[in-house]
Amino acid sequence: MPYSEEERAFIEWYPRGYGVGFKVTRRLFETQTKYQRLELYETEGFGKLLVLDGTVQLVEVGEESYHEVLVHPVMLAHPNPRRVLVIGGGDGGTLREVLKHKTVEKAIMVEIDEGVVEASYLYLDVAKDLLDRLIKGEEERAKLIIGDGVEYLKNTEERFDVIIVDSTDPVGPAKLLFSEEFYRTAYEKLNEKGLYITQAGSVYLFTNELLDAYKAMKKVFDKVYYFSFPVIGYASPWSFLVGVKGDIDFTRVDVSRAPEKLYYYDPERHETLFQMPKYVRELLEKE
Repeated sequence: MPYSEEERAFIEWYPRGYGVGFKVTRRLFETQTKYQRLELYETEGFGKLLVLDGTVQLVEVGEESYHEVLVHPVMLAHPNPRRVLVIGGGDGGTLREVLKHKTVEKAIMVEIDEGVVEASYLYLDVAKDLLDRLIKGEEERAKLIIGDGVEYLKNTEERFDVIIVDSTDPVGPAKLLFSEEFYRTAYEKLNEKGLYITQAGSVYLFTNELLDAYKAMKKVFDKVYYFSFPVIGYASPWSFLVGVKGDIDFTRVDVSRAPEKLYYYDPERHETLFQMPKYVRELLEKE
């Protein structure tokens, strides 16, 4: 088991015996939702820890190192992101960052597992107020839909400027979110100029998964960018993939539209995102 009562620690084990662990003071909650096993812990120095099927989703102290990088680079690269879709992201952190952009008129979050939303609302200090408004239907610019993101995107008549996939790794309910078929659906549901972003796993330990996703996206999008960032709680550096529809240059962002207070992503140093280990970059460029 990743959690050791004797050692008071939670360790997520990655391939080849690599682990990321936290000292834990107590287990707060655990349940089997309709889709996955959900656990919540109080850590010694990083606030609460959310775990799904044995994998770390976030810790409260430092969660912005993931959410800011998933959201703001694409929002600032798009010339006018008015309509945004978030698939996954039941903790609310991604949508919280999206709504920091004044251009956004409508944002939709589609989360398959209602249990993640409920646990995040009850236990996490990530986006509690936002989740409260969403659950009550009182958030004017955003809407929460409990449902399958793949099916939603396939059937919706909506069109989006930015699509953000905040999912678990490509296994179980999230596997279809990394398929060429899903990428084609996403491309169709983007406006004439649009951006799609997804996390793509550990650069060093999920390299094959990164390559597979990159290869599939290149078959669909007009241009695909890759970048990495150190995320607290993950086997960093963590990789991200951006698909472009139209003539958007993702290497350039509008710094003037950046939210006032960011902790990790620095729009004025946007170019630093694109650093990638030489051997990984060479593998990607062969695709």
